[in-house]
Amino acid sequence: MSDLLLLIICCAVLGSGVGFLAGLLGIGGGLVIVPVLSSILLYFAVLPPEQVIVAAIATSLASILFTSTSSAIAHHKNGNVPWELAPWIMTGVALGALISGFLAAMLPEQIVRWVFAISVVLIALKMFFGNNKPTSDERTMPNKGVLTGFTTLTGGLSAMIGIGGGALLVPLLTFFSIDMKKAIGCASACGIVIALFGSVGYITSGSAQFALADGFAGFVYLPALLGIVCTSWFTAPLGAKATHHLPVPTIKKIFAGLLVVVAANMMIA
Repeated sequence: MSDLLLLIICCAVLGSGVGFLAGLLGIGGGLVIVPVLSSILLYFAVLPPEQVIVAAIATSLASILFTSTSSAIAHHKNGNVPWELAPWIMTGVALGALISGFLAAMLPEQIVRWVFAISVVLIALKMFFGNNKPTSDERTMPNKGVLTGFTTLTGGLSAMIGIGGGALLVPLLTFFSIDMKKAIGCASACGIVIALFGSVGYITSGSAQFALADGFAGFVYLPALLGIVCTSWFTAPLGAKATHHLPVPTIKKIFAGLLVVVAANMMIA
């Protein structure tokens, strides 16, 4: 068996697990894809160690483009995307993701690694201690310009660490008293925008360093993308169905603990 075929199979296994967890826990697959794919790329010596993390983030974003589309279509059919706000939010995350895609490619690898690790720890803590109970405080939605500014920062950080943005956008929208279901639906739609514009940034900034003939579209490694997407697209709905049968709050706490371990490992690597 060739190394390339084995790499694609490893990524397909990764995609099946990521898709299931995304459907079960409502998380962005990038939290898992980035550290695991980094290890896979290192093992198969696809590219130098100092470029692995950026390639993993770029490939993660490209894969999220497919899974977010599937999720957003489902939320739209259920009427859970607040289209009166979504265009302003999408504008912000698109701008932030595009800038971040160029910026992350220029930053030292260790800085990108630390940004990812610290962000994962904060998301894990929110997942472990947070809850989905509605708050009794009613907060007024800021004007659309301010909202776009907030989401520009959210989209930028999401693209920099290779996630779809739900872990950051949902708390922001619910803070301003947006219904939880509509916040998740809006985050799903925005995940498409973050993944698309973030990927454009990574592809453009990496096009001078990597060639399509070597399996790269900029920093996106296409064989890994193929492996992840071919399974995650199908396992995400299975994870969503499993929420009715598995103790999701307990699983979230266990998963949050695993994320902290992953982040710590990236910090000391």
